[in-house]
Amino acid sequence: MHLFEYRKGHLFCEDVNLETLAKEAGTPVYVYSANTILNHYRRLDAALGDLDHLICYAVKANSNIAILNLLAEEKSGFDIVSSGELYRVEKAGGIPEQCTFAGVGKTENEIKFALLQGILSFNVESESELAYINHVAGTLNRRAPVALRVNPDVEADTHKYISTGKSENKFGIGIDRVMDVYAAASKMPHIKIRGVQMHIGSQITSPKPFNEAVTKMAPMVAELQDKYGIEFFSIGGGIGIVYDPALESGGADWWKNQADAKKSALTIEAYAAAVVPTLKKLGLRILFEPGRYMVGNAGVLLSKVLYIKKTPHKKFTIVDAGMNDLIRPALYEGFHQIVPLKEPKSKETESVDIVGPICESGDFFAQDRQVAPLEEGDMIALMSAGAYGFSMASNYNSRPLPAEVLVNGKNADIIRERQLHSDLIRGEKIPEDRE
Repeated sequence: MHLFEYRKGHLFCEDVNLETLAKEAGTPVYVYSANTILNHYRRLDAALGDLDHLICYAVKANSNIAILNLLAEEKSGFDIVSSGELYRVEKAGGIPEQCTFAGVGKTENEIKFALLQGILSFNVESESELAYINHVAGTLNRRAPVALRVNPDVEADTHKYISTGKSENKFGIGIDRVMDVYAAASKMPHIKIRGVQMHIGSQITSPKPFNEAVTKMAPMVAELQDKYGIEFFSIGGGIGIVYDPALESGGADWWKNQADAKKSALTIEAYAAAVVPTLKKLGLRILFEPGRYMVGNAGVLLSKVLYIKKTPHKKFTIVDAGMNDLIRPALYEGFHQIVPLKEPKSKETESVDIVGPICESGDFFAQDRQVAPLEEGDMIALMSAGAYGFSMASNYNSRPLPAEVLVNGKNADIIRERQLHSDLIRGEKIPEDRE
């Protein structure tokens, strides 16, 4: 579900012509649909209406403060993985008391900062981390609220880099050891047991793993509720999105068949049906931590075709965006639908590699992909780039980070200015004293 569509031959985001926007803002540029994000939040919130629940948006997916502010105004909570993300949430109007702090490597300064801000809970990933949080909280004469992250050893059927719920992953405490660790936590003077948490992975497109995980966890959660009076059960995020509507709808003219594409996606209704009945029986507050679901299909990366290069074996379409702007294809073979900003007049396609200007052979967005014919100067959109796009961008090859734009109806606001060359060396200095 998103609000990108062709109108009279031009690709629009809500009521904004993306070709016009690209010419005004320059390329590469990220563009986000505010109403797509709000629609996703509200649909999930409604689907979970039978539960006492709190949606905690996973900030790592897209951390621009304008997007965080959209969700804060919806009374969303936030799932953070660093003190920097907590700082962003506060600047965006979010409430620390509705923030859960995840991650396997929290530092002393991060723990102190989060304690002083009054977060809802630390998601504790190991026994040693639990002991350290107890120590740090003691130096502040405080009790740290915690929820142990349980690794339920459930197969999420997703890419190995984003699977987090198997016993061989670095995340969480094994389900066979959890009760012993809770017993130890209950004896620590500066620990307050507040809940229990799990997260089995990302980009999961079947309801089955979610159902299996909550069913496996439910007896333990009930026991923890009885023994320690826990206040919540967080089941993490992981709801997958459609990255390749052409495959889903059965044709390259996916923009005309989005209703068909939705049929094979993991719908929010199917997700809720898989987890709500079991969770409702627990009588606890349930936390959800979606990231990609909220923003993935709400964003695109616009880029301009610089050159067409033909070799005896390949045709390369070279664009001005690179792997430093969107690393998903290079990092874990992430797929992004690529469409021209001007609607093709026919269904003709050609096989090309769409690549960027970075000095790496891994700098590609598509290989041997059938796309509409493109010419030098054409503009394209890399779809479904709202999650783990800009948030994973870098200055590799000393390339300035792109601008970000938020569209709301007819309004298009720059929510991050494009970096200048001077920004690239800010904070760097040449030593004055040399031998």
